[in-house]
Amino acid sequence: MPRPVTIFTGQWADLPIEEMAAMTADFGYDGIELACWGDHFEVDKALAEDDYCEKKHALLAKHNLQCHAISAHLVGQAVLDKIDERHKSILPEYIWGDGDPEAVNQRAIEELKNTARAAQKFGVDVVNGFTGSSIWHLLYSFPPVSPAMIDAGFDLLAERFNPILDVFGECGVRFALEVHPTEIAFDIYTAQRALEALDNRPEFGFNFDPSHLIWQGIDPVQFIRMFPDRIYHVHIKDAIVTLDGRTGINASHLNFGDSRRGWDFRSPGRGGVNFEEIIRALNEIDYQGPLSIEWEDSGMERTFGAREACEFTKKLDFSPSNRAFDAAFDDENA
Repeated sequence: MPRPVTIFTGQWADLPIEEMAAMTADFGYDGIELACWGDHFEVDKALAEDDYCEKKHALLAKHNLQCHAISAHLVGQAVLDKIDERHKSILPEYIWGDGDPEAVNQRAIEELKNTARAAQKFGVDVVNGFTGSSIWHLLYSFPPVSPAMIDAGFDLLAERFNPILDVFGECGVRFALEVHPTEIAFDIYTAQRALEALDNRPEFGFNFDPSHLIWQGIDPVQFIRMFPDRIYHVHIKDAIVTLDGRTGINASHLNFGDSRRGWDFRSPGRGGVNFEEIIRALNEIDYQGPLSIEWEDSGMERTFGAREACEFTKKLDFSPSNRAFDAAFDDENA
């Protein structure tokens, strides 16, 4: 049975959810992954208003849309990050408050706990998101970075996320970190270390997104095979490396869409990700969840891209075989 194909609304939060839901259905999607910003899914209202979740389900049902996950990337970023003026643009006012860094961290922690409670009330069991990182800025080890400094970053993950995950466990909800530069886990080895820092507790796994791995030179299929029991959700997102002798993989402080960058995001099927092998690897681990398109392509009109991405992903997906291709020979001989 094909996996449901959904769209993540994070890049569409400028639109009211009623408009976005109608567009999602028109594009041909089976479902929608609701971002916890804009009016797409409001954690505070979900907990405070008795009929909020009911109304949200009614809206989705009107358009025959499933929902398997909600996503709290923006608030999650503020849990481990060293807070500065950049965070004001991504956080709700009630999380930003007066901007005091430690207070923002603490409010973000409580909001992520509440997101688990809201997910339970809404009836989904996965919250995708970010963790932030207190040590991302130490990536290039000069001035020299001691092992103790990196250890401290993972110790902080355990200190701040274990109480969050306690609430997730109480609610029967799992947190799926989108492994991503600027997060505590951004590749295979840091993902493994994050799991170890959290004692491999089952509430913590990954939202697999190949686009963030490929430009780093990491084979996304190897990530799936490394963590077969921790792939809690999947994003279909593409990227391309465009090194030409002038461009750099660190992107030269140039924003997305600038042709001088050494890599950029692309609409699914138009970049360098080998989605064929990803589907085969997901079949190997028996992943049955949604394939959720996170659409980002600075060079393409988004409604065209979202519709095309849906068609691409539905054509891409296939079920594994339940018999060997040469079994017919044995049948014939028998």
